Amino acid sequence: MTSRERIIACVEGKKTDRLPFIIHWGPWGDTLARWKEEGMENDGDWHALFGFDPYHVGTGVNFGICPGFKHEVLADEGEKIVYRDEHGVIKRDRKGFTTMPQFLEYPVHDRKSWEEHKWRFDPDTPERFPDDWEQRAKQLKDSECVVSVGTYPYGFYGGVRTMMGAEESLIACAMDPELIDDINTHLCNLWYKLWDRIFQETRVDELHMWEDMAGKQGSLISPKMFRRFLTPYYKKLTDLGKKHGVKIFSVDSDGLIDELTGLFLEAGINTPLPYEVQAGNDIASLLKKYPNNFCAMGGMDKRAMAQDREAIDKEIKRVKEIADMGRYIPYPDHLIPADVSWENYQYFVWRWKEMVGKKD
Repeated sequence: MTSRERIIACVEGKKTDRLPFIIHWGPWGDTLARWKEEGMENDGDWHALFGFDPYHVGTGVNFGICPGFKHEVLADEGEKIVYRDEHGVIKRDRKGFTTMPQFLEYPVHDRKSWEEHKWRFDPDTPERFPDDWEQRAKQLKDSECVVSVGTYPYGFYGGVRTMMGAEESLIACAMDPELIDDINTHLCNLWYKLWDRIFQETRVDELHMWEDMAGKQGSLISPKMFRRFLTPYYKKLTDLGKKHGVKIFSVDSDGLIDELTGLFLEAGINTPLPYEVQAGNDIASLLKKYPNNFCAMGGMDKRAMAQDREAIDKEIKRVKEIADMGRYIPYPDHLIPADVSWENYQYFVWRWKEMVGKKD
């Protein structure tokens, strides 16, 4: 089987020759620096040395903010800088480190600021499609990878959150639902128009959304809010995808997403990820609860890599038991932190490769 065929078969619960051997997230920048000090020769060694299967490839089309804001430094504070990113968000971050920044200000606060921001999400902006789109579309039809549409950091919660911030966006859901509806209607129409064209001009296998709508305590929004503000838009796009033969409908959300899984399935999403172990996700119970229309990706506890070989072997055994249930594609449940040594990472990946049955 090709990598693409294997991944799609896993998502659909069909028989495969072996499990896919794919990785979604790599190391943080600080982790790469440590690994190079410990003997890794090139930045790409963490991926290239192990023979991972081809995974997914994008189309090169801009599905998000277009044009973006100019990235500019607003203040130099010594060890930290304040800057505006391409999404118009003002942040404070440490120099020379890969850390989560402090979010200071967002571009959308109310109806007026949304109207001033809205033009950046016009589907007819010529720059959305690359100059070589016609050639690229032909090449994608023959790709061994899963061809994916969607973009970070946008979804029907993620998009509003990116524009307004987590707290303000949730307040707006309660206090100004018409604003949230207008934003999501605009985003849905943007993606519907772009994806409809792409579906007609090349092959697409995956429709992807970024949401990050949960923490360790669970979902940031209630089931009622989910069905009110997300479900109708998901359904419109998943129906379009199904019409054109799309097989994988995935959503990326950190945190405890057990309670969100059923809501995603209702809306036409069949592959939530990454099911972070430290947040308390239980993939095995979800596979038992939803045996026919659900595939999980991720769910390998990256914390095991920071311990020892015994802990790694234990984690590989745990994951193997879940994988034997079917409809599961394992890989580390997010970016690999700097407490993981290069030696431990290599051991983890070789044991993982052995577990999925990949032979060079």
